Amino acid sequence: MPKLSKKGVKWLKGFHLIAVGSWIGGAVSLLALYFLKSNVADGGVLFGINRSIHHVDMNIVVIPGAIGSLVTGLFYSTFTQWGFFKHNWLTVKWIVTLTAILFGTFYLGPWETTMMEISGKIGIASLTDPAYLYNQKMNLMFGTVQVLVLMVTIFISIFKPWKGKKQAK
Repeated sequence: MPKLSKKGVKWLKGFHLIAVGSWIGGAVSLLALYFLKSNVADGGVLFGINRSIHHVDMNIVVIPGAIGSLVTGLFYSTFTQWGFFKHNWLTVKWIVTLTAILFGTFYLGPWETTMMEISGKIGIASLTDPAYLYNQKMNLMFGTVQVLVLMVTIFISIFKPWKGKKQAK
């Protein structure tokens, strides 16, 4: 497989950093938006916050950033010297990235969608609805964990811990 030039790798790195920044920055923004709900007294406002969270996640920042991170990571592994599993830290990054995308797809996203749907139907009564409160708690708790794990992954990229598989033997 042909490799990218030094200039090509720099462009790829720039796009990768934009995607990662969008993914993590968007996720942090979602967590911040949750705190707008604390003093809400109007069902329309609650639904608006949940709809905004859903829109930022699904359409504008988080999912495009996650997909961009995955695609640029694939390009990095395919078209540079890094490869897919040449170093243990790269293997960890692939596991974290794929796990985060799958967890977001099958858990965080549906919890968020459910909150939006419930608040759209019953408005302010959502704040006492067991299903709404459960989905909100799970999304907030595991969303926070996911953001922290993704931030740790940034430092794994910077420090590149653990010796390469060939060096470790």
